[in-house]
Amino acid sequence: MKTIPRRVVTGLHNGKSIIEEDSIVTNVSEHFPGLIISDIWSTDSAPAKFEEKIIENTAFPNTPLNGSYFRYVQIPPDKDLGIVAPENQPHPLMHQTETLDYIIILSGEIYLIVDEGETLLQAGDIVVQRGTNHAWSNRSDLPCI
Repeated sequence: MKTIPRRVVTGLHNGKSIIEEDSIVTNVSEHFPGLIISDIWSTDSAPAKFEEKIIENTAFPNTPLNGSYFRYVQIPPDKDLGIVAPENQPHPLMHQTETLDYIIILSGEIYLIVDEGETLLQAGDIVVQRGTNHAWSNRSDLPCI
């Protein structure tokens, strides 16, 4: 299973900032072969309190109603998941979320598919997903993080 470091630097001790946590996350799961997920941090209010809300890893996110949610995802190639997207039909993983999502591609590449179009994303690309229908399609031979 992939090791994912997590560093939390928001701690205070005697009025000074401290590194509160520097460890490998323990809540890593593999819901489908090669689909690695770790729910890194979540809050349940806005403005956010500086307290972590522990959440269970799920294949599809269980996002808080009034808070924030940070998730690590490694998406394997479609072929490794057995995903076939028939031409002129919606992608089988098309879905809609009710959240404002920020996606940063760290490595690999993946297609972002929407109702009317798609775009190839590569390392360093950023997506602001604003609650619309979308799917992710990894047509390469390598995982995308």
